[in-house]
Amino acid sequence: ANPAVNFNIGNFGVSTTSTPPFSFGNSLASAGAFGGFGTTTTTAAPAFSFSAPTNTGTGGLFGATQNKGFGFGTSFGTGTGTGLGTGLGTGLGFGGFGTQQQQQSTLGGGLFSQPAQAPAQSNQLINTASALSAPTLLGDERDAILAKWNQLQAFWGTGKGYFNNNIAPVEFTQENPFCRFKAVGYSLMPNNKDEDGLVVLVFNRKETDIRSQQQQLVESLHKILGGNQTLTVNVEGVKTMPDDQTEVIIYVVERSPNGTSRRVPATTLYTHFEQANIKSSLQQLGVSLCMARTELSPAQVKQLLQNPPAGVDPIIWEQAKVDNPDPDKLIPVPMVGFKELLRRLKVQDQMTKQHQTRLDIISEDISELQKNQTTTMAKIAQYKRKLMALSHRTLQVLIKQEIQRKSGYAIQADEEQLWVQLDTIQCELNAPTQFKGRLNELMSQIRMQNHFGAVRAEERYYIDADLLREIKQHLKQQQEGLSHLISIIKDDLEDIKLIEHGLNESIPIRGGVFS
Repeated sequence: ANPAVNFNIGNFGVSTTSTPPFSFGNSLASAGAFGGFGTTTTTAAPAFSFSAPTNTGTGGLFGATQNKGFGFGTSFGTGTGTGLGTGLGTGLGFGGFGTQQQQQSTLGGGLFSQPAQAPAQSNQLINTASALSAPTLLGDERDAILAKWNQLQAFWGTGKGYFNNNIAPVEFTQENPFCRFKAVGYSLMPNNKDEDGLVVLVFNRKETDIRSQQQQLVESLHKILGGNQTLTVNVEGVKTMPDDQTEVIIYVVERSPNGTSRRVPATTLYTHFEQANIKSSLQQLGVSLCMARTELSPAQVKQLLQNPPAGVDPIIWEQAKVDNPDPDKLIPVPMVGFKELLRRLKVQDQMTKQHQTRLDIISEDISELQKNQTTTMAKIAQYKRKLMALSHRTLQVLIKQEIQRKSGYAIQADEEQLWVQLDTIQCELNAPTQFKGRLNELMSQIRMQNHFGAVRAEERYYIDADLLREIKQHLKQQQEGLSHLISIIKDDLEDIKLIEHGLNESIPIRGGVFS
């Protein structure tokens, strides 16, 4: 077999391998042979599409294993769904799971035994297979090169695959099963019940505009609901999304004549918003997407996990389920193409900014609480001192009052006993070796420590680096000036010594002359 082209996402390289990752038959140049894609079944619907029900054949071209579609959209099937809400708290939406999933099968086992409503999809698959394995455009060995080129385009998910002069070329998109730019991420499953009545509306407007016109928005939604006085529209939350979009979560409260009230179920409200006339009214308000935020049932989660998405390798899907960091809260979702990866990156940046904003708010609150705590502690200390002063004043007043009340009376026995006890305590306090002496010794030690601490804690001055550099430069200049001055003095000293030596030699000569 001819080696197939293996596209490596990591280094964007092209290499050949002896074991082709995709088996297109025994010969790429043969015009009539088509080997098949193994035994794994893919869906007849386009990859990553929820717009059409899953249709499988009993034993058609791709084997007998059923594989259902999965991707980003607004509904699983054609029924009204409950919705998977938002992924990562960002509005990554999965629509409702259809309450009715159409299951169709055929009795035949051949290639053309598909249901009558899917001949176009079958032709698309046949044309894709022909473009990848056996094009007949040129009728020579160049068709094998064209087949490899079509395979490379399919791996990239872009371009057109020419395979026949009489048939239009196949358009390769990133949703085709052979595109290698696919990955699996994880999205947060909502935990809201249908009774909570939460419905997500995504507006193509900024958050500031939504918040400034929130009351007008609520009134407009109330008019869309028919202006019924028993219904009240409430906003649960407003959150910023990438690309200047805003997610608004609403719920509707219905009041009954007997005075009780209840929330309208999310599926009921979502179904009403999906009506043609209501949907057009919402679009006029700037709504681009509507979803019911409800939790998935265990059966729905099981169905999602058991059936790999269309175009995703079952082995990769199983590995994604194993690597799920929190299976109870997160669900694996496919990411197709760089646009989806960029969208997830923007969502992550947006959530990071929101978390940072929340952390800044919490930090400001903590700082404010610390200031309040400091102020409160100071007030408590002040109030303690004030309480002590008032207690002493109250005690003095009581003493004076008691003295006035007891004036003129002789000292009683209990007073005499109390006086003796107080005199004993006073003597103990005034004894040199007792408490007063110890207190005086401690006070002396404290004074000495404070004195030595004040002496040791000398003030230290710090000089700026630029100023220190200038001081060094000035001192260097002074040093150079002193060195120059010293050299001049040395020269002068040598001159003086020379003069003295000359004078000493001239004196004997003059003495000889005068003698």
